[in-house]
Amino acid sequence: MRRILSLVLLFAGALRADTALVLSFFNRAKSANLDWVGESIAQSVRDSLASEGVLVLAREDRLEAYRRLSLRPGAELTHASILKIGESLDASQVIYGFYELLPAEPGNPQSKGSLRITARILDLKHTRQGAVYSELGALEDLGSLAVHLGWQTLEWLHPKAAPDEQVFMKARPAVRLDAVESYVRGLLSTSPEQRHRYFTQAARLDANYSQPCFELGRVFWEKKDYKVAGGWLERVARSDPHYLEAQFFLGLCRFANGDFKGAEQSFQLVAAAIPLNEVYNDLGVVQAQRQDYSAAAASFRKALEGDDADPDYHFNLGAALWRAGQYTAASDSFRAVLARNSADNEATILLGRTLKKEAPRPGDTKPDGKPRLKTNYEESAFRQLQAELGIKK
Repeated sequence: MRRILSLVLLFAGALRADTALVLSFFNRAKSANLDWVGESIAQSVRDSLASEGVLVLAREDRLEAYRRLSLRPGAELTHASILKIGESLDASQVIYGFYELLPAEPGNPQSKGSLRITARILDLKHTRQGAVYSELGALEDLGSLAVHLGWQTLEWLHPKAAPDEQVFMKARPAVRLDAVESYVRGLLSTSPEQRHRYFTQAARLDANYSQPCFELGRVFWEKKDYKVAGGWLERVARSDPHYLEAQFFLGLCRFANGDFKGAEQSFQLVAAAIPLNEVYNDLGVVQAQRQDYSAAAASFRKALEGDDADPDYHFNLGAALWRAGQYTAASDSFRAVLARNSADNEATILLGRTLKKEAPRPGDTKPDGKPRLKTNYEESAFRQLQAELGIKK
């Protein structure tokens, strides 16, 4: 199936999968201090959809559409503007709405008031206004209200495939309001230092809050602080739509920290869920590091099934075969590298060594076939293509 997916990438532009777009909800609470709530609702609904396999456009896509259309993020949009945003991103459905803050009940000084969230679905595929639905509850319960709104959205979009309500809610425990606010303020911040501070604060305020852990994991990954990054990524929950991506980068962190068994477990978990070429490649790298060359070669061949044009996959396969003493097969792989990149000096030298049947030696200063890891992660593109083709894994 993966080879078919690679081939039809050439024709993917002619296909169109149903894609949802979630806009930031508009603030009708008459309080600028609650502007962050609209982004929080949008993120929660988006995460709810994505975690159940619905194709949802990323927040970055939405912000880019705002920029192209000269729209101000957070402003209440007209129906025409919402339509333009959805059409510009080829969305099939647009989920949007607003929220209001109702006064606290008399005699309850602890309450911050009640939040009423109203959501709408604009069905662009059938050019009609869809469902209107709502949530009402204490502002302190924003996390649960937004998650339940996400479940309602699933019910409207895919009623036959929507999960059981109680099971869905149980998998997503309530999050403290101050933790949600810190996380969203981190997303909205343009300063790296502020983002880090807000995400850290959100994670500390609620130990079960998964989303800031993912963001912090990526922050420390980019800083090459793999030990700290791995610690944050380990805390990303299975219900989080970034769970597989977190496991992929956790595998890379574990590899960098010398935990090859743990890295192999992470890559195997991801590969079992989604057959990405880069995941099979990195799994093979770890297996080769553990001197399981047979398993490594099998993993590299799976990567090559998806992308035979990538010279790194051929190189890694050649290095594994060379270390296993399979010189003829290894030389074929290194020739394949050079056919795709004639300037690869290391492949040229290793081809010569395989032709001479010269085995690697401990402490050798010559090129030793250092593994080539992949750090790109293309789950979104894969799921998009998979949906366009109507192929089920």
